[in-house]
Amino acid sequence: MIFGSDNEAGASPAVLSAVAKAFGSSADAYGNDRFSADAQEALREVFDSDLRAYFVVSGTAANTLALSTMTKPWEGTICHNQAHILLDESTGPSLLSGGAGLLPVPSRDLKLTVGALESMLERIPNDPPHNVRPSALSLSQASECGQVYAPDEVSDLCGFARTNNLAVHMDGARFANAVAHLGCKPSEVSSAAGVDVLTLGATKNGAMAAEAILFFNQTLVTDFEYQVKRTGHLVSKGRLFGAQFVPWLEDGHWLELARHANDMAQSLRAIVGSHAEMRLAFETQSNESFVVMPTELFERLIAAGATMYDWYLDALPTGAELGDGETLVRLVASFATTDDQVEEFRQFVGG
Repeated sequence: MIFGSDNEAGASPAVLSAVAKAFGSSADAYGNDRFSADAQEALREVFDSDLRAYFVVSGTAANTLALSTMTKPWEGTICHNQAHILLDESTGPSLLSGGAGLLPVPSRDLKLTVGALESMLERIPNDPPHNVRPSALSLSQASECGQVYAPDEVSDLCGFARTNNLAVHMDGARFANAVAHLGCKPSEVSSAAGVDVLTLGATKNGAMAAEAILFFNQTLVTDFEYQVKRTGHLVSKGRLFGAQFVPWLEDGHWLELARHANDMAQSLRAIVGSHAEMRLAFETQSNESFVVMPTELFERLIAAGATMYDWYLDALPTGAELGDGETLVRLVASFATTDDQVEEFRQFVGG
């Protein structure tokens, strides 16, 4: 019962095989190899955009480097109050931007809305130079709470950002899961909707250590390679990334992997929905599920060797409170989750 994180999963056999083949001979260093060039072209084709891609090994590196192009040290990025950049990337966004802040929207809504952003901007003091000046908006697709923004929602949020002189960053650590759920073109929830920079994660979805920073707005790329180098993220054997992204994207493999993870999550949600003592804390659309269960049951699952985590209570939306003796638990399915693992969970929790 491995439902702790999609980071726990291994790698797709297609990706592993391609990496082994790529490292069976020599190649140019620092991303000047044919694998990286092929990955650039594959990404342009998938997103139907003349984008510029940079590759790094972690989502934190991707997000913080991307935000560094959008914010000056005295500016700030507006984000959801459960955003990964706010809760799980230490002070990385501030470090790489030279001191820029993060401005979480004070709301218990599961997704950002134009209305919430309007209220947020009205609340932020505007007495320069004394206050933080908002310069960017960060969206997570899918979000840390398992929510997926539809194309019209992304477009509306990006339109609001444009009107208010905000650049738009999208944290796409689980972007594949969002696109697989929506069944849309990747561009419909990124480049065509107005996103400036997307950090596209492959690591959680079948790769080993492969994240791409996709610049749709190439005015932000100026001198970016120096930022990558000086922060230690220019990898000498850069074919590691291209060798993964090419097979990952080929023939829609990335979406096949994500659909499987989403389907396994839906199977878990079905078990929870029919259980007398468990319930879904709120609906989700990706490979994450948030479950309210008896604390005693959660402790028994952990003792039996299951991997899953109790979760932040402030992630709960209004009206989804816990009762005595209950715990909020996050279950994450991955491309590697099996029917047997789901069935083991069903049998353990019973009816």
